[in-house]
Amino acid sequence: MNNWMTILFPYAYNILGVVEDAKDAVQEVLCKHLSGRREMVENEKAYLIKAVINQSINIKEKNKRMRYGDEWLPEPVATEQADTGVGLNDIAAYSLLILLEKLNPKERAVFILKEGFDYSHEDIAEVLSATVENSRQLLSRAKRKLDADKQVARLDKSQEVLLGKFLDAVRDKDIHSLEQLLTQDIAYAADGGGVIKVVATHRSGIREVIALLLLVYDRFLADAVSVPTTINHQPALLYYREGRLFLCQVYGFAADGKIAQINNVLDPVKLKSL
Repeated sequence: MNNWMTILFPYAYNILGVVEDAKDAVQEVLCKHLSGRREMVENEKAYLIKAVINQSINIKEKNKRMRYGDEWLPEPVATEQADTGVGLNDIAAYSLLILLEKLNPKERAVFILKEGFDYSHEDIAEVLSATVENSRQLLSRAKRKLDADKQVARLDKSQEVLLGKFLDAVRDKDIHSLEQLLTQDIAYAADGGGVIKVVATHRSGIREVIALLLLVYDRFLADAVSVPTTINHQPALLYYREGRLFLCQVYGFAADGKIAQINNVLDPVKLKSL
């Protein structure tokens, strides 16, 4: 079962954006499959992928109706060992997962299968019990919503260097350096899960974000220990106080190398898997 979990988890997680929900989707499918008439299944892998994707779509639709608050961020997954961790390479980049929240669950599934797993429209139609034309329409609609020209870069060593300069600038309250390191339309988001009160759920624009960064650092981060890591193939910092993880900060970068997104996950439930 562990081997199937490794193979199937990325499909579920990329649709759901929540680790436990993804594991639950896979486990439910595997339990039904293992307790049923397995000899009737010709292609076990294709059968399980199809079942997991459809189970994930159903869970996503249900979760969207139950979602709290006005800011929701995907649950972070540590991908520092992606080269050695089978399945981790298939985990979507964090910035892409945020963009994918613009899509409905079926559009998201089609986009992930076509762009992430290189499925043909014929294969997607089989997975979703749809027509090839329907698959094409869903992908076209998804790309329009996402702005298909917008690239979501994965980890680059130069980003780690820039992140170090950014931290130094925040600690030193060096506004001039921060203005050189951030994009003019930088976006800041914070998800406390309805449990942790945050200073602001979202801000955009370089002046507002710099002011918020300095305020948050002075009030909450100056005495914390920060540990650099890789989350969903993007540079990130984990913040600890008295040995307890309380913040995961994931950074997104623009094409010119500047920081374009700062995503703050404070929800204790979403931090558990880290």
